[in-house]
Amino acid sequence: MTRYLNLAEYISSRIEQGLYGPGERLPSVRALSLEHGVSLTTVQQAYRVLESSGLAIPKPKSGYFVPAGRRLPELPKMGRPSLRPVDISQWDLVQDLMRQEQNANAIQLGCGMPDTTAPTLKPLLTALARISRRSDSPSLQYNHLQGVLTLREQIARLGVDSGCRLTPAEIVVTSGCQEALSIAIRALCEPGDIVAIASPCFHGIIQLLKAAGLKALEIPTDPVTGISLEAMEMALEQWPIKAIQLTPNCNNPLGYIMPDDRKRAMIRLAQRYDVPIIEDDIYGDLAFRYPRPRTLKSFDDDGRVLLCSSFSKTLAPGLRIGWIAPGRYLPQVLHMKYVGSGTTATQPQLAVAEFIAKGHYLPHLRRMRKQYQRHRDLMTEWVSRYLPEGTRVSKPQGGFTLWVELPDEFDTYTLNRLLEAEDIQIANGNIFSAAGKYRNCLRLNFAGVPNRKIEQAINKIGLAVAQLLPA
Repeated sequence: MTRYLNLAEYISSRIEQGLYGPGERLPSVRALSLEHGVSLTTVQQAYRVLESSGLAIPKPKSGYFVPAGRRLPELPKMGRPSLRPVDISQWDLVQDLMRQEQNANAIQLGCGMPDTTAPTLKPLLTALARISRRSDSPSLQYNHLQGVLTLREQIARLGVDSGCRLTPAEIVVTSGCQEALSIAIRALCEPGDIVAIASPCFHGIIQLLKAAGLKALEIPTDPVTGISLEAMEMALEQWPIKAIQLTPNCNNPLGYIMPDDRKRAMIRLAQRYDVPIIEDDIYGDLAFRYPRPRTLKSFDDDGRVLLCSSFSKTLAPGLRIGWIAPGRYLPQVLHMKYVGSGTTATQPQLAVAEFIAKGHYLPHLRRMRKQYQRHRDLMTEWVSRYLPEGTRVSKPQGGFTLWVELPDEFDTYTLNRLLEAEDIQIANGNIFSAAGKYRNCLRLNFAGVPNRKIEQAINKIGLAVAQLLPA
């Protein structure tokens, strides 16, 4: 990415975080030039990008300003601490979500599907086709339990961008991130154990805990800085927590990126109470800022972080290629992988390894980050325009999911039933809680290319919400 685009993203993120409010003057061209060590021309190009996207307006002889009329919705509120660990429910509602995803006529706003139509994926499709045509292809054979070596080498190289220094021997390739998370949970926990999770939390993780017979302890989470360290410390003092599960980068569903100082503090907290951390970094490569944020794993100096990720959100979910770097828990993880799925499918591993090695992955990421950031801004504008006043909306710093909070008394389950008749699919908020909280919330996907059809769907959601709200 060119310097002026990097600088534009940096200033944009500061505006979105509220560091520069409506009508405020932005840093001068000369000040930014000195601060970032770039030319005056580079700064001017960055400001032209911000001007074209509506984030900055020039005033003669005065500099650049945040538009005075720019009004962003308030952020979702932080939830209340849970009093005790809970048994997990909500599986029937997750099944409803998956059932709706099979409706080809529906506008899919609730699923976690990336945009797989980008032209930058063509080299991957070419590699898959060529590998499948080879009569002597090794893709038809078993491979190493830890995965194809060439892919593990590429994953280790990519890990440098997130601050990690991994070797191929420390990585285990899995059938998607969901299997990586499942293996991590089963390697660490026994039925009846307690796992601390952020609240709200990705519903797939919650259901993994349910399947393993575990209890979840929900920790309140800030929509900007992430999980409450104070609440986490109180929980560690009070309960025999066996593991902590976190998604600190481009969190699903809130979209925050946990600041580095809080990541370091989280590692120190886990060390003090000797608890492992299962880190989900599946959206980390889709952060809107550059360079991409560091993982918790990058601050881990004693091997207690099990880092899980995949190419399901950055490339395509149908590849089913994920991975785990389990640190000190490698022997347990290998055993869980062996008794579970065994080796992972070889052909997509070879294709993804080639796609990365030939230099296609990073240009694809750059395209998708810019695309998703534009889509986020437009989706936020539509939600603000069509849903009732007072609706709270997250400000995701990466990925492609938006968290929407309606008045406390609202029930998105009833909303979903109304929208089904309109062939519109959303994700109910209560599937993102082990205890069924967040019934007044919903998650929207903005990965798809915005069009009139999607805008009309948001308008219909707003009309349905207005119909259900008490007069």
